[in-house]
Amino acid sequence: MKNAPDWFMWSIGFWTIVMVLFMTIGGYFMFRKFLKVLPQRDGKSKLDWQNYWVERSRPLWTEESKEFLEKLVSPVPSAFRDIARHTIAAKIGQVAVESGASQVTDKHCIEGYILATPKRDHRSLKDFLDKNEIDYSDYRHLIG
Repeated sequence: MKNAPDWFMWSIGFWTIVMVLFMTIGGYFMFRKFLKVLPQRDGKSKLDWQNYWVERSRPLWTEESKEFLEKLVSPVPSAFRDIARHTIAAKIGQVAVESGASQVTDKHCIEGYILATPKRDHRSLKDFLDKNEIDYSDYRHLIG
């Protein structure tokens, strides 16, 4: 483009970089989701196990424990909240079922929340629990 103004050429370069960046970020998240559905050694994927624990623990959930779960997922951005809720509920359900409980309690919720949270987010997890005055002293050993 011989007669194109400099600003036009710079804007094309800028938007090319922006589009490549967005496609890279989107591809990263798509790849992570893909890894979640790949079968593990036992033949089930992480997503299969999450669905299993959610369904297995469904009768154990009370209205209070559901409200507490909503409180725990409140700091997650709304775009990711449904996925986080499912992941955390699966871990809480697993903790409750494996302990032989007749219903999900706050203690199960706190332990499952800590176990479901990636280690890189433990600092913000502690800040959230402290800010909301939620006692997690029994589970400090789980926080890295």
